Amino acid sequence: MMTMNAQASARNAAIAASSVLIVIFSACGGGGGAGSGDVIKKIPVNSHSEVIARKNVTTDSNISRDGKGSLRIDVKGTQTHKLYRLGDIDIEGAFLIYQAALRTENLDGEVFLEMICFFQAEGEFFSRNFEQALSGTTDWTVRSTPFKLLAGQNPDVVELNVHVSGSGTVWIDDIRLLKRPLN
Repeated sequence: MMTMNAQASARNAAIAASSVLIVIFSACGGGGGAGSGDVIKKIPVNSHSEVIARKNVTTDSNISRDGKGSLRIDVKGTQTHKLYRLGDIDIEGAFLIYQAALRTENLDGEVFLEMICFFQAEGEFFSRNFEQALSGTTDWTVRSTPFKLLAGQNPDVVELNVHVSGSGTVWIDDIRLLKRPLN
């Protein structure tokens, strides 16, 4: 059982971590709209054949933001769905931004984007944007999560995921990787 001091320390650590994400997110220009960086990779979502973890993930040709299909996730509990793993992204000294359009229906939990950057020597590091979580029933909404890469930091692999909890349905479409200068 946690003591009051341990609970306060854990809460303060969580607030500090959230503050760091907010500062990084603010530096990226907020909502991650079309003008938030240069597109370095567009991922077509008209098939789920290249999706890493396909459990509860299907292709939906009827509901789509771009008219070419989307990924539909039938949410049953809390899970991080590993969608795409990308290598050979030549980027450093910039913000790498994972942007996607999300839609929800009767989601009694929440959904947000997650990006993991793998570095051969250092290990893996993630970026999640809890502040942009969606729930309930929403129309297509563009969301993003940034990762700050300093000079000399070039990820060997980038994994694009979506984290869901509760029950309901989530669609994801129009996935992009963007590059934005640090300053």
